[in-house]
Amino acid sequence: MLNPVIEQNNHTAKRIAIFASGAGSNAEKIIQHFRSHQIIEVALIVCNKQGAGVLQIAADNKIEVLLIEKEKFFRGNGYVDELKSAGIGFIVLAGFLWKIPEVLIGAYRNRIINIHPALLPKYGGKGMYGSKVHEAVIAAGEKESGITIHYVDEHYDNGDVIFQATCPVLSNDTPEALAHRIHQLEHNNFPQVVESCINKF
Repeated sequence: MLNPVIEQNNHTAKRIAIFASGAGSNAEKIIQHFRSHQIIEVALIVCNKQGAGVLQIAADNKIEVLLIEKEKFFRGNGYVDELKSAGIGFIVLAGFLWKIPEVLIGAYRNRIINIHPALLPKYGGKGMYGSKVHEAVIAAGEKESGITIHYVDEHYDNGDVIFQATCPVLSNDTPEALAHRIHQLEHNNFPQVVESCINKF
């Protein structure tokens, strides 16, 4: 199932790769969104974690998987050659926890987007992911949180913002309850924003 060698594919569709490290709920929503699309195709799941839930989602949807390792990703070619040979033209980060190396950003400038579970520029940066973000939002007494979809550059959570959506932070909120509302925003908006970004190319 997990084949690190992706063969050349000359398909004329706009082929996207989803990078994910965990359960893959956003990846699954994106896959469903594009399942019958005439032009855009989720062609590859890139994962840095053996046993991640997203790998089963890839298998269930018969999508090729590229398992990556840290040394080559950060000190090698960033898997640019493998992505190019697979015909990948656009990259979506959906719960991917490694920082994207400069070689990969350079190869896909303005063609890598990420989703962050807060309203950037607040509550972003190194170490701010998952429940840590929601804990910080609640601890600060924020009345509002949300999601930010943005282009990826050389710095954590720093690229140009494409889209934001908000939800309330309730007085009795737990990180888990807030996370549930954030996930709903992600699932309801991310696939459509991905499509609009790809359609620009």
